Formats: sequence, C-alpha cells, structure tokens
Amino acid sequence: MNASTEKWAAEIRAGDVRAVSRAVTAIENGEQDAQDLLRLLFPATGRACRIGITGPAGTGKSTLASGLAAHYRREGRTVGVIAVDPSSPFTGGAILGDRIRMQAHATDEGVFIRSMASRGAWGGLSQAAADAALLLDAAGKDVVIIETVGVGQDETEVARLADCTLLVLVPGAGDEVQGLKAGLMEIADIFVINKADYEDADSFEQQLVSVLRLAPPREGWTPKVVRTVATEEKGIAELAREIQAFREAHGAADVRREREVEFWRSWLMRSVEQHVTAELAANGEAARRLQEMAGAVASRSKDPYDAVEEVLAALGLVGRGRRKS
Repeated sequence: MNASTEKWAAEIRAGDVRAVSRAVTAIENGEQDAQDLLRLLFPATGRACRIGITGPAGTGKSTLASGLAAHYRREGRTVGVIAVDPSSPFTGGAILGDRIRMQAHATDEGVFIRSMASRGAWGGLSQAAADAALLLDAAGKDVVIIETVGVGQDETEVARLADCTLLVLVPGAGDEVQGLKAGLMEIADIFVINKADYEDADSFEQQLVSVLRLAPPREGWTPKVVRTVATEEKGIAELAREIQAFREAHGAADVRREREVEFWRSWLMRSVEQHVTAELAANGEAARRLQEMAGAVASRSKDPYDAVEEVLAALGLVGRGRRKS
C-alpha cells in the first residue's frame, strides 16, 4: 500500500468531497487503486444508516430521496445519495446523470450525490454502487440513500444492502399491487404511496393494506404504509419516523447480523464470479478453449456441461464444484 493511497483514505475519512468524488470514479472504472483504498477504509464502515429506495419507474423515487435528504439535513445529519441508473448501451455509464431534481442540494457540502450505472446488474444494483455506499459510510455520512433502477419484482439486491428498504408506489398502479403477491412484499420494510394527492389514493391504500394483511410479520415487523407527496415534502417527516421505528425494532444484534451476513455472502459470490470471468478473459489458453467449446456445443458434438468442465480445467479449477455421482 503506497503513501498516496493512505493519504487519499485519510482525506476520505475526513469527508473531503474531491477525494470522495475521485474515489467513486475509481470504483466505477474498476481501478486497482480503488480496491486498495477500500481495504484501508473498510474498518471505518458500518456506522451509517443505509436506506434503499426502489419501485417502478415514474413513482417519484428521486424526488422522495431528495425530500429525505432535505429532512435529514434539517436535523443536522450528513447524507450521501447513490442513484443507480440504467446503463447507456453505448458508454456503459448512467443515462440520467446526476438527478436534476436533486440539484437543490448541489451547494450543500453536507450532501454528496452521485449517479452510477447499473451495468445490467441483477437486482439493479451494481458492485460499484455497493462499494460506493461503503465509501460514503467511511467518509462519515450519517445517512446513505441508495435509489435503484425500477425493475419490478427482481429488485432484491438493495434489500440486502440497506438497513431499511422503501418500496415506492403510486395510486392507480393496480398491477403493482397484484405483483406484491408474487414477491415484492418480501423486499419492502415500508411501503410508500407517493403522489398521495391523486384522486384514487384512498382506494389504492385500502388495496395495499389488504394485500399486506395476507403476509405474516417478517422478523417481528409488519411493513407500514406511509403516504407522501414528495414534490411538496408532505409525509416526509412521518416517513423518517417510520424508518427510525423500523431501525429500533431491528436493533437487536442477531437480526442486523443476519442481514449483514446475507449481504456479504451475496457480495463474495458475485466478486468470485467477476474474478473468474476476468481470469478467463486474461488467460489466452482458457479463452481459446472457450471459443472451441462454444463451437463444439453449437454443433452438438459436445454437451455444455462437459464443455464447462474443460474450460474450468484450463483455469485450473476443474472438479472443485462438480457434484459427485
């Protein structure tokens, strides 16, 4: 570890905005310096309140994140926001860039906002975004908000990363309420009905509450429903109170540890997969064997399962994960 990286880490722990911004860029670009930096910073993580915000597109997730950031700043708390956007098919970068709705915080040194690309990540949350959340934690942010791509029922990764996950819906979205029965209910700790000034908000809330009654409490907590009009910051204070109530209800060490362990198990598995893929790309013999195996499988002269074994053999990994017959 060189002295410049140690100096960089010290600047981040001190909350230096330029140092944090450079670090997020290094994380996005997959630079080796970023890994060395995160190794140094990791012992300083685990203190921030991590809030995940997910839900279908158009429900006002960005406005809600901005409203929460403003609320916490009025309380004197520092805030980091990671907004995960769909990846550009041309550059791989975030399409929307830093959210226009969040520009009200642009001159506030107590708020750090960064848009990042999902890069096609399962669950809408890239490895880089998860690492950036750790970085903001190490930089001393009291609250880290992770706003994710709205991809429906597969939006699960954020629930592992966040201490509290908000699912944002809007009145009139009947399909989303039906979808809750198929799995979304397992994600949310708090359901937010945003744009609650819409005409059919009452009936929508009744539908939602009826669906929630079908599910047993999870870890001793029954998900709450909070109504907001994020554009006017209505309901934001109540939402913040419910987030705090959830954190207090889940303050027991064993419950929080269970969530942490599940997140890190997933993180480690994904990291191993990425390293194996990178090794495959860098290993000329393995890459050549992969191409040969693809041709053999396409012509049906070899089955794909034996082909995988041969590619793994080229990487020196054959047989380690194979089931015994």
